[in-house]
Amino acid sequence: MSLLRSSAPAPAPSPAARRIIRLNNGFQLLFNLLWWMPVFYAYQRDAGLSDGQIFGIQSIYYIAFCLFEIPTGIVADRIGARNCLRAGAVVMTAANLVPVLAPTYTGFLAHFLAIAAGRSLTSGAASAYLYEGLRAERADAHYLRAEGTARALGLAAKVVCWPLVGPLMTLAPQTPYVLSAASAAGSLGCALALPRLAARGTDNRPRSPARTGGGFLRDTGAALRALRSSPWLALLMVQGVAVFTLSRICQVNLFQPVLLEHGIGENAHGSVLAAMTVAEAVASARPQWLSRRLPPVVWVSLLSVALAAALAGTAVGGPWTVVALLCAFAALTGFVYPVQRKLVNDAVPAHAPRATLLSVESIVDRGVCALAAVAAGAYLAAGRLDALLWHSAAITCVLMPALHLALHRADRAGAPDGEGGTASGARGRNSASAGQPVSPADIASADRPVSLPADEGAAPR
Repeated sequence: MSLLRSSAPAPAPSPAARRIIRLNNGFQLLFNLLWWMPVFYAYQRDAGLSDGQIFGIQSIYYIAFCLFEIPTGIVADRIGARNCLRAGAVVMTAANLVPVLAPTYTGFLAHFLAIAAGRSLTSGAASAYLYEGLRAERADAHYLRAEGTARALGLAAKVVCWPLVGPLMTLAPQTPYVLSAASAAGSLGCALALPRLAARGTDNRPRSPARTGGGFLRDTGAALRALRSSPWLALLMVQGVAVFTLSRICQVNLFQPVLLEHGIGENAHGSVLAAMTVAEAVASARPQWLSRRLPPVVWVSLLSVALAAALAGTAVGGPWTVVALLCAFAALTGFVYPVQRKLVNDAVPAHAPRATLLSVESIVDRGVCALAAVAAGAYLAAGRLDALLWHSAAITCVLMPALHLALHRADRAGAPDGEGGTASGARGRNSASAGQPVSPADIASADRPVSLPADEGAAPR
């Protein structure tokens, strides 16, 4: 019988847990609602920047994001995830106003550097706060649904708002940036309303002046030791790299070149992007459709290969086929993202610095994405878009089965008495969440993922 099946539905979350979920939904929606995303290239061109300057800024952004990830993750573990979310919202609000006040190369560079800092502050902290907050309220069974629903709501908001950007810019070209700043300010309001966690969490850890200096190095060392002692966690993070890299490269770097290659004009790009966003939003709110028959780790591997196949298929299809494949690509991304998030969160050892570890995953994601963007640019400059799509699919289809085999071996190596590590990890977490004593064996096996109940991910009734 599959470990993914649940004998009974998860109990309803408490009022405090529902409040955390609602505020997380509001924060994620407003913080990530960048009105300028569909037009930032044209806006910078109108401001006098060349293509070399625009793409140079993007390269610097990727590098800056990687450099910011570890320090900001450590900050989250030191000052608390809630305070880190507040700081990120403040930075994001200021960042979105910079292009309005200084529409120059220096201004846009400062804008994207601040965006990188703000997103880095929240990338690990947001997931860590939601996870620990629900665990503190004995509602951790609702984490996957909360993560997926928040992502779906954010994507739906983009579908509604992005088509309005063009008409708004005719009124005032700076409008998208002003609205983005207003949205970020709204996310700050949600962060200020987040409750302080009453139990063991990322928000109430005791801090002392003696720890603030050496604490950064201690948290970094603790995160690295957790990765070294848990091959399962490290491999799960590597598995997630394929999902993020393929998604980012397709939706940001290759989206317009693929459409233009098949004769789809720029006037239709917004409609195609909206359709892709709808597909991803629907799939993000329904990850439980994938979790009934196969383990989550298998789904992540299979969906990563499917993402590569869909991207490669755009090299041979006609215009309508390409649009359908891009929508399928977006839906696959929506399915896999919340499942992969929960796998990594469940694999974090009980006493490890969670936000720092999640930032480690994010820095690897962004680093690989930066390298992939450089490679994609070289392929496009040589006029070899089709080769890029086929090579990406081939590399993914070779690496993912090898990685899945390594995960299988790591799981068997950590399983006592022939049992899978997944089951032992579930026992450790279940006893902890019930307030019962946790044995050393359970603590040692806590870096295995718990099973996903069949009803997780369902949309709220």
